[in-house]
Amino acid sequence: MLRRWRRSSRVKKGCRICRTCSLRCRVERWADCLDKTQEKSFKMNDTVQTNALILKELEKSRKLPQIDKQHHLVFEKGENDFDTSRYFYFIISGKIKVSEINLENGHEQTLYLLSSGDMFEVTTLLDRKPHDYMIDVLERSEVIAVPIESVRELLHEDPSFQSFFFPYVAEQLRAMENLAVDLSLYSVYQRIIRLFARFVDNTGSKPNLKLLENFSHEELASMVGSVRKVVNRALQKLKQEGVIDLSRKQLKLTNLQKLLDKLDF
Repeated sequence: MLRRWRRSSRVKKGCRICRTCSLRCRVERWADCLDKTQEKSFKMNDTVQTNALILKELEKSRKLPQIDKQHHLVFEKGENDFDTSRYFYFIISGKIKVSEINLENGHEQTLYLLSSGDMFEVTTLLDRKPHDYMIDVLERSEVIAVPIESVRELLHEDPSFQSFFFPYVAEQLRAMENLAVDLSLYSVYQRIIRLFARFVDNTGSKPNLKLLENFSHEELASMVGSVRKVVNRALQKLKQEGVIDLSRKQLKLTNLQKLLDKLDF
Protein backbone atom coordinates (compact mmCIF):
# COMPACT_ATOMS: atom_id res chain seq x y z
CA MET A 1 0.00 0.00 0.00
CA LEU A 2 1.41 3.52 -0.93
CA ARG A 3 4.96 2.49 -0.88
CA ARG A 4 8.03 3.67 -2.80
CA TRP A 5 10.88 1.25 -3.21
CA ARG A 6 14.27 1.72 -4.81
CA ARG A 7 16.24 -1.16 -6.24
CA SER A 8 19.92 -0.88 -5.52
CA SER A 9 21.76 0.03 -8.71
CA ARG A 10 24.86 -1.70 -7.35
CA VAL A 11 23.41 -5.20 -7.43
CA LYS A 12 25.05 -7.10 -10.21
CA LYS A 13 23.06 -8.90 -12.86
CA GLY A 14 23.91 -12.37 -11.61
CA CYS A 15 22.58 -11.84 -8.11
CA ARG A 16 20.11 -14.65 -7.46
CA ILE A 17 18.03 -12.61 -5.10
CA CYS A 18 17.46 -9.78 -7.52
CA ARG A 19 16.58 -12.07 -10.39
CA THR A 20 14.03 -14.23 -8.64
CA CYS A 21 11.64 -11.98 -6.78
CA SER A 22 10.40 -8.52 -7.75
CA LEU A 23 9.34 -7.77 -4.19
CA ARG A 24 12.66 -8.88 -2.80
CA CYS A 25 14.38 -6.67 -5.38
CA ARG A 26 12.89 -3.72 -3.53
CA VAL A 27 15.13 -4.44 -0.57
CA GLU A 28 18.61 -2.92 -0.46
CA ARG A 29 21.54 -4.88 0.91
CA TRP A 30 23.32 -3.76 4.02
CA ALA A 31 26.52 -5.13 2.49
CA ASP A 32 27.97 -4.64 -0.98
CA CYS A 33 26.24 -7.13 -3.26
CA LEU A 34 29.00 -6.81 -5.84
CA ASP A 35 31.51 -8.42 -3.51
CA LYS A 36 29.34 -10.38 -1.09
CA THR A 37 26.55 -11.99 -3.08
CA GLN A 38 26.12 -14.71 -0.48
CA GLU A 39 25.32 -12.31 2.35
CA LYS A 40 21.67 -12.00 3.28
CA SER A 41 21.47 -8.74 5.18
CA PHE A 42 19.18 -6.20 3.61
CA LYS A 43 17.99 -2.70 4.14
CA MET A 44 14.36 -1.82 3.51
CA ASN A 45 13.96 1.40 1.57
CA ASP A 46 10.43 2.62 2.17
CA THR A 47 10.18 6.22 1.11
CA VAL A 48 6.64 6.75 2.29
CA GLN A 49 8.16 6.38 5.76
CA THR A 50 11.58 7.89 5.02
CA ASN A 51 10.84 10.70 2.61
CA ALA A 52 10.44 14.23 3.89
CA LEU A 53 7.05 15.83 4.15
CA ILE A 54 5.60 16.73 0.78
CA LEU A 55 5.46 20.47 1.33
CA LYS A 56 8.86 20.56 2.99
CA GLU A 57 10.37 18.59 0.14
CA LEU A 58 8.91 20.96 -2.44
CA GLU A 59 10.13 23.92 -0.45
CA LYS A 60 13.65 22.49 -0.25
CA SER A 61 13.71 22.23 -4.03
CA ARG A 62 12.37 25.81 -4.27
CA LYS A 63 9.31 24.52 -6.05
CA LEU A 64 6.76 25.08 -3.32
CA PRO A 65 3.53 25.94 -5.13
CA GLN A 66 1.82 29.14 -4.12
CA ILE A 67 -1.60 27.98 -2.96
CA ASP A 68 -4.08 30.32 -1.35
CA LYS A 69 -6.51 29.25 1.36
CA GLN A 70 -4.39 26.48 2.83
CA HIS A 71 -5.74 25.18 6.11
CA HIS A 72 -3.61 23.51 8.76
CA LEU A 73 -5.83 20.99 10.54
CA VAL A 74 -5.33 18.65 13.46
CA PHE A 75 -7.53 15.57 13.81
CA GLU A 76 -7.61 13.69 17.06
CA LYS A 77 -8.03 9.92 17.12
CA GLY A 78 -11.52 8.95 15.99
CA GLU A 79 -12.38 12.28 14.40
CA ASN A 80 -13.55 12.38 10.80
CA ASP A 81 -14.20 15.78 9.31
CA PHE A 82 -12.68 15.15 5.89
CA ASP A 83 -14.46 16.69 2.93
CA THR A 84 -12.80 15.14 -0.11
CA SER A 85 -15.31 16.74 -2.50
CA ARG A 86 -13.99 20.21 -1.61
CA TYR A 87 -10.46 19.68 -0.30
CA PHE A 88 -7.31 17.79 -1.13
CA TYR A 89 -5.20 16.73 1.84
CA PHE A 90 -1.46 16.55 2.41
CA ILE A 91 -0.62 14.36 5.41
CA ILE A 92 1.97 15.99 7.66
CA SER A 93 1.98 13.52 10.55
CA GLY A 94 -0.09 10.82 12.18
CA LYS A 95 -1.83 7.75 10.83
CA ILE A 96 -5.07 7.58 8.83
CA LYS A 97 -6.77 4.46 7.53
CA VAL A 98 -8.89 4.39 4.38
CA SER A 99 -11.10 1.34 3.95
CA GLU A 100 -14.25 -0.16 2.52
CA ILE A 101 -16.75 -2.18 4.54
CA ASN A 102 -19.48 -4.66 3.68
CA LEU A 103 -22.42 -3.54 5.78
CA GLU A 104 -24.14 -6.92 5.49
CA ASN A 105 -21.38 -9.03 7.03
CA GLY A 106 -19.21 -6.36 8.64
CA HIS A 107 -16.08 -7.39 6.74
CA GLU A 108 -13.63 -4.55 6.24
CA GLN A 109 -10.83 -4.18 3.70
CA THR A 110 -8.16 -1.57 4.31
CA LEU A 111 -7.12 0.12 1.07
CA TYR A 112 -4.58 2.67 2.27
CA LEU A 113 -2.70 3.43 5.44
CA LEU A 114 -1.71 7.07 5.17
CA SER A 115 1.12 8.73 7.08
CA SER A 116 3.53 11.64 6.64
CA GLY A 117 4.26 12.27 2.98
CA ASP A 118 0.94 10.96 1.64
CA MET A 119 -1.79 12.77 -0.29
CA PHE A 120 -5.52 12.18 -0.25
CA GLU A 121 -7.87 11.80 -2.10
CA VAL A 122 -6.24 11.32 -5.48
CA THR A 123 -9.08 9.57 -7.29
CA THR A 124 -11.65 12.27 -6.57
CA LEU A 125 -9.10 14.89 -7.58
CA LEU A 126 -8.74 13.26 -10.99
CA ASP A 127 -12.22 12.00 -11.86
CA ARG A 128 -14.35 14.48 -9.89
CA LYS A 129 -16.49 11.66 -8.53
CA PRO A 130 -17.19 11.02 -4.83
CA HIS A 131 -16.09 7.82 -3.11
CA ASP A 132 -17.74 6.04 -0.21
CA TYR A 133 -14.56 5.39 1.72
CA MET A 134 -14.42 4.95 5.45
CA ILE A 135 -11.75 7.28 6.82
CA ASP A 136 -10.46 6.53 10.32
CA VAL A 137 -7.95 8.71 12.15
CA LEU A 138 -5.95 6.13 14.11
CA GLU A 139 -3.81 8.64 15.99
CA ARG A 140 -3.48 12.39 16.28
CA SER A 141 -2.82 13.60 12.74
CA GLU A 142 -1.83 16.90 11.16
CA VAL A 143 -2.87 17.67 7.61
CA ILE A 144 -2.83 20.55 5.16
CA ALA A 145 -6.20 20.97 3.45
CA VAL A 146 -6.15 22.76 0.10
CA PRO A 147 -9.22 23.59 -2.01
CA ILE A 148 -9.40 20.81 -4.55
CA GLU A 149 -9.88 23.20 -7.46
CA SER A 150 -6.62 24.93 -6.55
CA VAL A 151 -4.83 21.59 -6.71
CA ARG A 152 -6.43 20.83 -10.07
CA GLU A 153 -5.10 24.13 -11.38
CA LEU A 154 -1.64 23.25 -10.10
CA LEU A 155 -1.87 19.87 -11.75
CA HIS A 156 -2.54 21.48 -15.12
CA GLU A 157 -0.19 24.45 -14.87
CA ASP A 158 2.74 23.66 -12.59
CA PRO A 159 5.34 21.23 -14.04
CA SER A 160 7.12 20.94 -10.69
CA PHE A 161 3.94 19.73 -9.03
CA GLN A 162 3.25 17.37 -11.91
CA SER A 163 6.69 15.80 -11.57
CA PHE A 164 5.97 15.11 -7.92
CA PHE A 165 2.32 14.13 -8.23
CA PHE A 166 2.33 11.57 -11.03
CA PRO A 167 4.97 9.26 -9.50
CA TYR A 168 2.84 9.25 -6.37
CA VAL A 169 -0.21 8.23 -8.39
CA ALA A 170 1.87 5.43 -9.91
CA GLU A 171 2.65 4.23 -6.39
CA GLN A 172 -1.02 4.10 -5.52
CA LEU A 173 -1.77 2.10 -8.66
CA ARG A 174 1.04 -0.28 -7.78
CA ALA A 175 -0.29 -0.58 -4.23
CA MET A 176 -3.70 -1.61 -5.53
CA GLU A 177 -2.05 -4.07 -7.91
CA ASN A 178 -0.10 -5.59 -5.01
CA LEU A 179 -3.27 -5.84 -2.94
CA ALA A 180 -5.12 -7.63 -5.75
CA VAL A 181 -2.22 -10.05 -6.23
CA ASP A 182 -1.97 -10.77 -2.51
CA LEU A 183 -5.69 -11.44 -2.12
CA SER A 184 -5.82 -13.65 -5.20
CA LEU A 185 -2.61 -15.66 -5.06
CA TYR A 186 -1.30 -15.88 -1.49
CA SER A 187 -2.34 -17.51 1.75
CA VAL A 188 -3.06 -15.34 4.80
CA TYR A 189 0.30 -16.33 6.29
CA GLN A 190 2.08 -15.20 3.12
CA ARG A 191 0.01 -11.99 2.94
CA ILE A 192 1.09 -11.10 6.48
CA ILE A 193 4.74 -11.64 5.55
CA ARG A 194 4.41 -9.47 2.45
CA LEU A 195 2.55 -6.80 4.41
CA PHE A 196 5.28 -6.64 7.04
CA ALA A 197 7.97 -6.48 4.35
CA ARG A 198 6.29 -3.45 2.79
CA PHE A 199 5.94 -1.65 6.09
CA VAL A 200 9.42 -2.14 7.53
CA ASP A 201 10.75 1.19 8.75
CA ASN A 202 14.52 1.41 8.66
CA THR A 203 14.91 5.07 9.62
CA GLY A 204 15.98 4.32 13.18
CA SER A 205 18.83 2.36 14.66
CA LYS A 206 16.88 -0.87 14.30
CA PRO A 207 14.32 -1.99 11.68
CA ASN A 208 10.77 -1.93 13.00
CA LEU A 209 7.12 -2.05 11.98
CA LYS A 210 6.33 1.37 13.37
CA LEU A 211 3.04 1.99 11.54
CA LEU A 212 1.71 -1.46 12.43
CA GLU A 213 3.10 -1.95 15.94
CA ASN A 214 -0.07 -1.03 17.82
CA PHE A 215 -2.50 -2.60 15.38
CA SER A 216 -4.94 -5.14 16.76
CA HIS A 217 -5.22 -8.51 15.09
CA GLU A 218 -8.58 -7.43 13.72
CA GLU A 219 -7.02 -4.34 12.12
CA LEU A 220 -4.26 -6.46 10.58
CA ALA A 221 -6.93 -8.82 9.28
CA SER A 222 -8.64 -5.91 7.49
CA MET A 223 -5.35 -5.15 5.72
CA VAL A 224 -4.90 -8.67 4.35
CA GLY A 225 -8.52 -9.52 3.61
CA SER A 226 -9.02 -12.06 6.36
CA VAL A 227 -10.48 -12.46 9.85
CA ARG A 228 -8.90 -12.08 13.28
CA LYS A 229 -8.81 -15.78 14.12
CA VAL A 230 -6.88 -16.73 10.96
CA VAL A 231 -4.49 -13.79 11.30
CA ASN A 232 -3.82 -14.71 14.93
CA ARG A 233 -2.69 -18.19 13.85
CA ALA A 234 -0.35 -16.66 11.26
CA LEU A 235 1.11 -14.25 13.81
CA GLN A 236 1.66 -17.01 16.36
CA LYS A 237 3.49 -19.02 13.73
CA LEU A 238 5.76 -16.06 12.91
CA LYS A 239 6.40 -15.60 16.61
CA GLN A 240 7.41 -19.26 16.98
CA GLU A 241 9.72 -18.86 14.00
CA GLY A 242 11.47 -15.91 15.65
CA VAL A 243 10.35 -13.27 13.17
CA ILE A 244 8.19 -11.15 15.48
CA ASP A 245 7.36 -10.75 19.14
CA LEU A 246 3.80 -10.29 20.36
CA SER A 247 2.68 -8.66 23.56
CA ARG A 248 -0.50 -6.93 24.60
CA LYS A 249 -1.41 -4.59 21.73
CA GLN A 250 2.21 -4.53 20.57
CA LEU A 251 3.86 -6.09 17.54
CA LYS A 252 7.65 -6.04 17.33
CA LEU A 253 9.89 -7.11 14.49
CA THR A 254 12.69 -9.17 16.03
CA ASN A 255 14.50 -10.52 12.98
CA LEU A 256 14.37 -8.70 9.66
CA GLN A 257 16.47 -11.29 7.89
CA LYS A 258 14.12 -14.14 8.81
CA LEU A 259 11.23 -12.08 7.49
CA LEU A 260 13.01 -11.47 4.20
CA ASP A 261 13.93 -15.13 3.89
CA LYS A 262 10.23 -15.97 3.91
CA LEU A 263 9.33 -13.84 0.92
CA ASP A 264 8.22 -16.07 -1.91
CA PHE A 265 10.47 -16.50 -4.92
